[in-house]
Amino acid sequence: MSGCIVVVDDERDMLLLLDRIISEESDYRVETFDDPQKALERVQLGGVDLVITDLKMPKMDGISLLEKIQSVDPSVSLVVITAFGTIETAVEATRKGACDFITKPFRRERILVTIENVMNFQSITRENNALREALGKSNGFAQLLGTTPVMRGIFDRIRQVAPTQGTVLITGPSGTGKELVAKALHTHSRRKKSRFVTLNCTAIPENVLESELFGHVKGAFTGAWKDKRGLVEDAHEGTLFLDEIGDLPPILQTKLLRLLQEGEYRPVGGNTTRKADLRFIAATNRLLKEEIARGRFREDLYYRLNVINFELPPLSERRGDIPLLSHHFLKKYATVNGKTITSICPLAMQRLMALDYPGNVRELENIIERGVIFCQTETLATQDLFLDNEPPDVPGNDSRSWRHLPFKEAKDQMIASFHRQYIDALLRDNNGNVSRAAQKAGIQRQYLHRLMKESGIVTDDYKGPNELE
Repeated sequence: MSGCIVVVDDERDMLLLLDRIISEESDYRVETFDDPQKALERVQLGGVDLVITDLKMPKMDGISLLEKIQSVDPSVSLVVITAFGTIETAVEATRKGACDFITKPFRRERILVTIENVMNFQSITRENNALREALGKSNGFAQLLGTTPVMRGIFDRIRQVAPTQGTVLITGPSGTGKELVAKALHTHSRRKKSRFVTLNCTAIPENVLESELFGHVKGAFTGAWKDKRGLVEDAHEGTLFLDEIGDLPPILQTKLLRLLQEGEYRPVGGNTTRKADLRFIAATNRLLKEEIARGRFREDLYYRLNVINFELPPLSERRGDIPLLSHHFLKKYATVNGKTITSICPLAMQRLMALDYPGNVRELENIIERGVIFCQTETLATQDLFLDNEPPDVPGNDSRSWRHLPFKEAKDQMIASFHRQYIDALLRDNNGNVSRAAQKAGIQRQYLHRLMKESGIVTDDYKGPNELE
């Protein structure tokens, strides 16, 4: 992780000390200033992530510097350093926007942990802002979202294919968004003012499927007491989407082939042929060539449908889209359920990124919806997702999940994983009593609270019926 840290102190020895500590233990670029005004001018130039400043300085105190920096660039994080006797002033600084304060004398580890926490927060904030911006920029394809190369390629093909009359076959596992692609093709076609009609070939019993597709005339069969329009007629001059075409019965495959070839069909029980002006889009999660080899699907129908093919990848092959999709579903279901959940904690996102998703995007959507329903804070945490039955697959448990990462990133992920597992065990052993857990761990209670917040852990999940903190 890279970034720029500005250190401000009127004591040169302190500047040298902080410069050495940060430079030796991190990849951050450090710039030191003994004049607060010059530090402010440096912030105005941009590119500064964090300012660490002493509170007591002769030319400008830390509080004043903090206020001026916030007016210049609110995105810059601030940490103040203070002597033990001025802690009240440091608390005032945190009320005015400082992320944290460090008291002198301080330990090397205290400085480094504080910096990592603040810079991680900066990174998460930037990521959330980027995701909001990406969600705000509609690609014109409704709920079809993605920024990975494979999805950008699909969006480009939709733009190319949509204005044409070509028949389209969309393949891919269940839950990958095949119907969304079909709707995007219709919405951007010359037929967009006419209807988009869907026939799910698996949802309708075989004995009524033909009538549903082509309609029937009065008296065609028992119960046919009047003429009925079929979906083909409903979709005239529009788009007919045949979902799960691989499950279409053989007899209907023959009749559909005629409709595709001649643009003609006949209602059940009818004697006259009717014309249909349609664009056909079909989708399936089956491997149609295997179905052809087994005699379950007509080869000539396959080639009629497969003029243009869209193959949608499983979510496991586009993991880079998981954060964007997760935030989209979070916003959607927070609105539906009247909740003010605005973010996903890093550990929860890490867990979401590690899942296999056999149900693909639909499975991710279900997980986020469930999490929103159970979440009681403004941040979706790991325990809200109810993934305890899933195998633990987070960095630190299996070297294969992090060994391909750069050293610094792998270390950060392993530390986050260690924090979560250690704190979880610690709180379980102490029935959620934070004070006792902190004492047992040999750390400050406030520090444990901070680690819990970063890991998305709440004490209520660990407390017994009579346990008080």
